[in-house]
Amino acid sequence: MAIQFNCVSSMLILVLLSISSVEGQGGGGGGVIDVVAKFGAKADEKRDLTTTSPAKIVIPKGIYFLSTATLGGPCKAPIELQVEGTVKAPANPGAFKEPKWITFNKIENFKLFGGGLFDGQGTIAYKREGCKNHDYCGSLPINLRFDFLTNAMIQDITTKDSKQFHVNVLGCKNITFEHFTVSTPDESPNTDGIHIGRSDGVNVLNSDIKTGDDCVSIGDGSKNLVINGVTCGPGHGISIGSLGLFKNEEPFDGVTVKNCSFTNTSNGVRIKTWPGAERGICSNIHFEDITVTNVSSPIIIDQKYCPWNKCKINEESKVKLSNISFKNIHGTSALPEAVKIICSATLPCENVELVDIGITHSGSTGPAVSQCSNVKPKVSGKQNPAPCSAPLPAKPTSTA
Repeated sequence: MAIQFNCVSSMLILVLLSISSVEGQGGGGGGVIDVVAKFGAKADEKRDLTTTSPAKIVIPKGIYFLSTATLGGPCKAPIELQVEGTVKAPANPGAFKEPKWITFNKIENFKLFGGGLFDGQGTIAYKREGCKNHDYCGSLPINLRFDFLTNAMIQDITTKDSKQFHVNVLGCKNITFEHFTVSTPDESPNTDGIHIGRSDGVNVLNSDIKTGDDCVSIGDGSKNLVINGVTCGPGHGISIGSLGLFKNEEPFDGVTVKNCSFTNTSNGVRIKTWPGAERGICSNIHFEDITVTNVSSPIIIDQKYCPWNKCKINEESKVKLSNISFKNIHGTSALPEAVKIICSATLPCENVELVDIGITHSGSTGPAVSQCSNVKPKVSGKQNPAPCSAPLPAKPTSTA
């Protein structure tokens, strides 16, 4: 059953009544909610059934099935959703008419917690079988959408095997993910752990992300973001972008990535923009106290980002990058090119800083090197590899 409910206390209870129990909670149940006795409603055509009183929903331990659900506002009263059990999505990608499974929209003072798990059952979708004959491959569902929330906390929650992004954060202000877990195999395509766009004050703290794409990806219009204490791997690293693909992208200003570790990922900390596309601005990006282990591209600015060769690779990026720092980044690189800073020739990167970089490569292809294009980084502290120690190839290797 699909659930669509607004901020009415009686309707909130429908979440429990409408989720089918798979295991551990009986046969799904049912019941009657008396809004007069339970919530003090009056049949006088005057009193609004909506409420400004705090509401709490509990999904107890057990395994449940849920087709789709939306909690839509505007909601100003505090709402808590305590999930202790496992909630499973339909395994068949064709069961979804829209690219979303569970959505929280236009809520103030929201908390999702409880140690529970949201299982997207995405194994079938990862194979991409039958895409030529079905529309669902281009609009696979996101496990959890948080749209236009203000003052939200997502704590002690796991999302598993989403068919597309695990989490999408759009238009939010002051939202924190803490002790958040993402679990997906590395061969799962387009399964970003947390994607953030056009949001202010997003924090991702002390979380563990294993996925087949970016552990955290941050789109245009984002500002004042903090990512601290995240372990990433497998995956494609923590990425700013990609930027510059679409018209009217909003400026990107202010993100700090600190105390994070990357293991067996294709990238570590990365900024990626499209060549030959749209204009944009990205500034005040800081990566600090990072550990990399067997990471293919530990430090990368890629303004020639061109996956699947679907871009104007011979043109320059129109996204201006400035005020970017990489500080105290140590570990091992899976490839010799440990540091790659490839900037736009028409809009060279400004004020890029490298401080205390120590990345080694012990493979048969030689020691670690760095590559630079259209940038003069400020360098201080110990540096390994030597900054800009290798010439840039005529055709830089595209990153995933």
